[in-house]
Amino acid sequence: MSEREEGSAAATPAGAAPIPAEFRCGFVALVGRANVGKSTLMNRMVGAKVSIVSDVPQTTRFPVRGILHRPGLQVIFIDTPGIHKPRYRMNEEMVRLATRVLREVDVVAALVDASEGFGPGDRFVFDRLRQARSRNVLVLNKIDLTPKENLLPLIDEASRAGLFEEIVPASALTGENSDRLQAVIAAKMPPGPPHFPEDMLTDLPQRQAIAELIREQVFQQTRQEVPHSTAVIIDLVEPAENGLTRIHATIVADKESQKGILIGEGGRMMKAIGTAARQQIQEYLNARVHLSLWVKIKRGWRDDPAILRLVGLSPS
Repeated sequence: MSEREEGSAAATPAGAAPIPAEFRCGFVALVGRANVGKSTLMNRMVGAKVSIVSDVPQTTRFPVRGILHRPGLQVIFIDTPGIHKPRYRMNEEMVRLATRVLREVDVVAALVDASEGFGPGDRFVFDRLRQARSRNVLVLNKIDLTPKENLLPLIDEASRAGLFEEIVPASALTGENSDRLQAVIAAKMPPGPPHFPEDMLTDLPQRQAIAELIREQVFQQTRQEVPHSTAVIIDLVEPAENGLTRIHATIVADKESQKGILIGEGGRMMKAIGTAARQQIQEYLNARVHLSLWVKIKRGWRDDPAILRLVGLSPS
């Protein structure tokens, strides 16, 4: 099933106002190597936090959709996992999902970290774009960290690749030139009705969204090698008395030493993760939350199809 076919299942509700004939709606994949700012850019474009953000590479593990609404326009951005050479079955599935989406969208926005220039990882991504024969826009991201005199040589080099219809320097973090990027993308969207209602910013299932918010805090609080070896599984989401929602979740780790780091001395790290995650989840649910966290050791879970399905990946 293509992204457009999947999206069509969530059409504008019956009884909504008529859609103008000139309405445009389309899908845009955000792709690139790990840690180039795809999630930050999607949140910037949508105007809300719909994808978790971390400075740890390979934070995004599965495609996440964020929906931009403007008068006469709807753009469904798809934040994809960083394209890289995989080591585990989990990573193989991440790259498979990221490359599959190239053929299923109207436009691909390829991101490069302009402050670092083009490297082997970027060229690996460009090869995938050639194979997909997609319509591409290049986003030279992080221009807030890039000397101005370095941009023109990058633009010239990218132009010679013959892959990109437009090249847009921008900063997802500060918003610099984001209006220009949005206008470029909007102009490339095909005519058609919206796929999602105006109040919908993402189609990420609630349990998956909660798991991602907890996983984000594992990244933020540990700042060690633990994050790549962890997953979060939601065991229970249960509305309780007086508007309180009870959530039980398990953080899956690969080694006993990682369990010690996650719990911390006297349980301090687990408390820090839980407190920060609970605050984020309460904002997301707009409800008071009681969050219980456990840590479980599952050696080799990144090669375990059953665990991968539970965390939002479905190995073929």
